[in-house]
Amino acid sequence: MKPIDLIIRLEWVVVAVAAIVFYASSGISWWLFAVLILAPDLSMLGYLGGPRLGAIAYNALHMLIAPVLLLLAGHLLGNAAAITVALIWIAHIAIDRSLGYGLKLSTGFQDTHLGRIGRKPGAFSP
Repeated sequence: MKPIDLIIRLEWVVVAVAAIVFYASSGISWWLFAVLILAPDLSMLGYLGGPRLGAIAYNALHMLIAPVLLLLAGHLLGNAAAITVALIWIAHIAIDRSLGYGLKLSTGFQDTHLGRIGRKPGAFSP
C-alpha cells in the first residue's frame, strides 16, 4: 500500500470514529446502531438488475451527500432521529472507505473508484 493510500484510509478512520463518538454522545441505544449500520448495504440488491443498476443503487447510499444533508437538516430542525440515522450512515460509509471499498463502477461490483477489490486473479486461497 502506498503511503498516500494509508493516509486516506486513516482520514476515513477518523471520520468513522467521529461519527461513532457523536452517536455515543446522543444517548441513543446501541441496538439501533447495530441494526442500521449495515442498512446501506441492502443497496447491493440492485445488482440483481445488472451491474449498471447495481452501481447506481449502491452509490446512491454510499456517497456522503445525502447523510451529511440529513445531518444538517436534523441539526437545524432539532430532529434527533434524523441526526441519529445520519451519524450511523456516515459511520458506515467511513468504515467502508477505511477498508478500501469505494463507489462502484458500472463494469462490475469489484470495480470501484479506489481500484479493484477482492482477490487478485490467480491468487492462492487455501
